[in-house]
Amino acid sequence: MSSKLNPEVIAYGKTYKATYKKIYQAIEKFDRIAVFRHIKPDFDAMGSQMGVYQFLRDNFPNKEVHYLGDNHVSFTPRLFPETENLNNEWFDKPFLAIVVDVGDVERIADPRFQKAAYTVKIDHHPCKSEIAPDCTVCDESAASAAEICADVLLNWKGKVLSREAARHFYIGVVGDSGRFLYSSVSRHTFAVAEELLKTGIGISDIYLSMYEKTLHSLEIQGYILNHFKVSEHGVAYYTLSTEQQAELGIVSEQGKENVNLFSNIEGINVWCSITQDKGAKVPCWWISIRSKKADISHIANKWGGGGHPQASGAKLLDIADLDAFIKDLDDLFK
Repeated sequence: MSSKLNPEVIAYGKTYKATYKKIYQAIEKFDRIAVFRHIKPDFDAMGSQMGVYQFLRDNFPNKEVHYLGDNHVSFTPRLFPETENLNNEWFDKPFLAIVVDVGDVERIADPRFQKAAYTVKIDHHPCKSEIAPDCTVCDESAASAAEICADVLLNWKGKVLSREAARHFYIGVVGDSGRFLYSSVSRHTFAVAEELLKTGIGISDIYLSMYEKTLHSLEIQGYILNHFKVSEHGVAYYTLSTEQQAELGIVSEQGKENVNLFSNIEGINVWCSITQDKGAKVPCWWISIRSKKADISHIANKWGGGGHPQASGAKLLDIADLDAFIKDLDDLFK
């Protein structure tokens, strides 16, 4: 396969050649494999997970392969199949855990990954804690985890990337790159996309399924556009309490879906969604933060989160801290 690959994909694979070899050897060694990703999944988390799962099913039909985690309120089963339920006994026998798109142990959707005999991690997040010290590929400059997962598997000589696996990876690449608009997009991102397109996936259908809106979604956007605020130095934000979510007919997972309404607006430097979640382990307000240019990751870290320079997450344990949080972002532009 690799002799026909885009040179960017080949070069990237050579950079991580030793680790790729470890990944291939681990997959070949174990007959029982489980693929994990982060809680409250986005396009990249589910695209990476399902792409790896489908690739393994296609190339190793005799292996037992599973995918684990929470379902998404709208992605499943519209874009991805519903998550499997495995009983605890399954994890008592040796298995390989492949963890994608998560840099923090606490955010892995199923804690039973810790029972694995061997763990592989493929990611693009700054690591808060070590998940797979023996076998990790992590490129923080990559636009998506799906971009790296696809590269790992594209460089595996003699293996085939099916149209279905490519579709999953493409959704992940598109989702975390903002449809190839974010500054993290590189030549390698486009090279991987080219290889995925070679399988014959229909991108028009993919984009429609990813971004199709309903009349209800327009009503939600209307509410947000009538209730957002902007700080002195261009931090736009909206809050959605549990009561407001009930009134709008949404759940907390959907609170961040409209955060990018405020991208590409003159005078807005940073934009945030702030969504109450009383059902979390520790009730809190989840924050999704996006930035036009400034690095906001250190602010996210200060407020119990983390992420990338222009796309991060955080949380407030008390909404009374909202003004202090907004001030921290606002101070970036004084």
